[in-house]
Amino acid sequence: MSTAVLRTEARLFRREPGALFWILLFPSLLLVILGSIPSFRQPSADLGGLRTVDVYVPVAVLLGLIVGGLQSMPQTLTGYRERGILRRMAVTPVRPSALLSAQMLVYGGASLASAVLVLAVGRLGFDVRLPGQPVGYALALLAAVLVALALGSVVSAMSRTTKIAGAIGSAVFFPSMFCAGVWAPVQTMPHTLARIVGFTPFGAAAQALDQAAAGHWPGWNHLGVLAMWILLLTGVASRWFRWE
Repeated sequence: MSTAVLRTEARLFRREPGALFWILLFPSLLLVILGSIPSFRQPSADLGGLRTVDVYVPVAVLLGLIVGGLQSMPQTLTGYRERGILRRMAVTPVRPSALLSAQMLVYGGASLASAVLVLAVGRLGFDVRLPGQPVGYALALLAAVLVALALGSVVSAMSRTTKIAGAIGSAVFFPSMFCAGVWAPVQTMPHTLARIVGFTPFGAAAQALDQAAAGHWPGWNHLGVLAMWILLLTGVASRWFRWE
């Protein structure tokens, strides 16, 4: 039954052009736009000899995760609850938990696909080096996906309607983009601000990905922050989530 639910949710996701664009294509498109600016392809002393397009690859990777976890998944789950789909599923052999798991797999998989596409565009289009520490990068990326899904689950748990889910999701979405470095990469932030941002889920993820991209193992402090947020957010979502 779980496999059938997963196939159904994946098919429904493919029919959502908005989700496909914003999760899968928009991060790569943003990277293409930034990379098309000549000055962004020149090494900068302020970035330690890196180019702006280099430091924006991890940012674009996180952007797909944030969109999927905070904007798309909560809207879908809350819509199912609002229309009574979860309540009806509770009296069938297919448990609502199977649907929740399928949603996480679909949006988590889409976020990972978006990340791979961003890395490919960066490498092929702008000669951005692939992560120098691929194992550490994969670990940091997986933790970032999990924290995005956990945060999206909290938004879903706190929202009775899709309108509320949209409002809460947007309220968390923009600060998350700031912490991920969408407006200003973490490397360019003042030291104190960068330290504060490093304690947020996507700030820690951005710094962990930066370190792995540069060939270093992600700092255990950043991985620890991500693990703490995953456990905390999962616990909150489990405590407050309602099927009806």
